[in-house]
Amino acid sequence: MDLKALVQTVNQIAQEKKIEPGRIFDVVEKALAAAYKREYFERNANVRAKLDVKTGKMEFFQVKEVVDGSTVRFEGDEEDIGDSEDKLPRFNEERHILLEEARKINPNVALGDEMEFPLPEQENFGRIAAGTAKQVIIQRLREAEQESVVEEFKDREGQVVSGTVQRMERGNVYIDLGRAVGIMFYNETIPGEHYRVGERLRFYVVAVQKGSPRFPEVVLSRSHPRFMVKLFELEVPEIADGTVEIKAIAREAGSRTKIAVASNHEAVDAVGSVVGQHGTRIMTVTNELGPERIDVVGWSPDINVFIKNALAPARVHGIEELERREVRVFVPDDQLSLAIGKGGQNVRLAAKLTGWKIDVRSESKPDETQEGGVAEVASNKEPEKSEGVEEAGSSDKEAVE
Repeated sequence: MDLKALVQTVNQIAQEKKIEPGRIFDVVEKALAAAYKREYFERNANVRAKLDVKTGKMEFFQVKEVVDGSTVRFEGDEEDIGDSEDKLPRFNEERHILLEEARKINPNVALGDEMEFPLPEQENFGRIAAGTAKQVIIQRLREAEQESVVEEFKDREGQVVSGTVQRMERGNVYIDLGRAVGIMFYNETIPGEHYRVGERLRFYVVAVQKGSPRFPEVVLSRSHPRFMVKLFELEVPEIADGTVEIKAIAREAGSRTKIAVASNHEAVDAVGSVVGQHGTRIMTVTNELGPERIDVVGWSPDINVFIKNALAPARVHGIEELERREVRVFVPDDQLSLAIGKGGQNVRLAAKLTGWKIDVRSESKPDETQEGGVAEVASNKEPEKSEGVEEAGSSDKEAVE
């Protein structure tokens, strides 16, 4: 085995895989120690290998623990009779050395210390042992690379990353992220969006976890409500620095989204900041998401004002507050279809955004329930600042889980 060439290979792999060289050398030492032990010792022996990365020289040692009668038991002792979980380990010459013998070699040694005894150099470990070492090294390198990638992408959970579409299998999309391959499950894709191999897109990192032995699993999404939030953070400086806050979001991916924003500075218009001059900022986000429509509305602590804003672009003339977080909203006849939306989408998103059940009715027929005009929410809890963003897209999140 050419150890100098091995050292060069390890350094090259460490650079390519962005793994600390020390971790790989540790793997190599353990693998070669296991190979040496397999070839020249019984299984009870403890063999340690040390590789000099400068010279490429490998040294092997047999490691023994310093023991006495208080830490081990000897054959024939009373304690050696019978089976007991509390029994001391049995003395083994391959792994133990008595304290009195150890002090003849090193007077300063203490009970429980480990002593290393040099072993003769063996350049040829044999075909089976060398093969075992090779397999162990390959396996441990994969594990080290996976851990390195997991550590890198773990910090990116909840962030936006760019990647290239690699392939599609059974509705799932695999994304090349450079050092890792991300997976976007079918229910994380935007309905109606088509993906082409080689296409570069942005994705929201939902979770990072250890996947198969070959690569970790980076779970990506384009339909997650937080993806929209992060896109606006990237495009709107006022959101990034906290001057403007996204208070709540309700999203039906691929179709329509409503975002409620508020300003923390009197001189800053929250809605105007998000939309941008001539709609440039919102247009950038829309271009990333395709035909998905985005409504930006002003948040208000006054629920009546907030609900009126949430039902935009429809004009609301009156709101009747009922029990259990329910309201009836009255609009002019010519605004009825606009307030309800196609398939009830506008009122449905407004209910998700505000956390209130909304019943849209016509001013001319206030006692008559309109088809598609009633929208309930999954939870009766009022959405807070951060939780509101998540809660508004709870149906999407549950689908992923």
